[in-house]
Amino acid sequence: MSSSSTIHRVTSLASALLLALTCSLLAQEKTVWSPQEQPIVDQIKTLRKLDDTVRARTTKELALQIRQLPLVPNKLKLAGALAGLSTEGDFGRDTLQEVTTTLATALREQPPTGKPGEPDDLYVELASLVRYEHMQAESDNPQFAEAMTKLEADDTKRQSADFTLRDLQGKSWHLRDFKGKVVLVNFWATWCPPCRKEMPDLQALYDKYKDQGFLILSISDEEVAKVSPFIAERKITYPVLLDPGRKVNDAFVIEGIPKSFAYDREGKMVAQSIDMRTRSQFQQMLTQAGLH
Repeated sequence: MSSSSTIHRVTSLASALLLALTCSLLAQEKTVWSPQEQPIVDQIKTLRKLDDTVRARTTKELALQIRQLPLVPNKLKLAGALAGLSTEGDFGRDTLQEVTTTLATALREQPPTGKPGEPDDLYVELASLVRYEHMQAESDNPQFAEAMTKLEADDTKRQSADFTLRDLQGKSWHLRDFKGKVVLVNFWATWCPPCRKEMPDLQALYDKYKDQGFLILSISDEEVAKVSPFIAERKITYPVLLDPGRKVNDAFVIEGIPKSFAYDREGKMVAQSIDMRTRSQFQQMLTQAGLH
């Protein structure tokens, strides 16, 4: 990551869906892994290095291995870490359902204690899998219901969110000015591996549809000196906007990246992603927004 301040800002986000799960949980020096846990930890750490087909198969196998573990101390941490990585693309609904079932099982076996009125991050993760990825899971823990309520409130806030930001050249862009176009708002950062992975697909879709009234507004909270050479090197031509004070990130309740939101030609948000998407997944979002 770019600096200690950036690391602190991102890892302190309330949801901790990815960084706090993979970094704080897996790399945490204070965590002592049992002989049963350590092989699973080692495999989770290498998931991003695998080809997508192999990654899908390995993820499914890991979900089953974690679920079959006895009540070892860190079973819930392993389930959470795997879940945080399993939405980075499309590894198959069967795989994601196994991951979801494993997380729900671990939460039932080792329920964490949340703060009053604030569900634990892993209940929010489970609720996100149910609400946004349409996975099947049940929990009678009140924190799960609280998490579902939180996500509903977040979505209500996002529906009314608006912004005016400047791009790398200083041009001003106002979201609500683009009724009549299909707009994809994408939150990202230069240090974020899943963000970098999805950018070629975003560029390909922009090239394909820009003459049909399609616009990508890509938002980073980093400095122009860091973003400009990064964008130039990758030959990105869709608008890249800067949100240095994170006011727009906050308006959209961005607690982990990448995240994307699709608007139809009436300006209504009709689809969103909670993580990295593949080209076909982005295409599905654009189809929901009326772009075929």
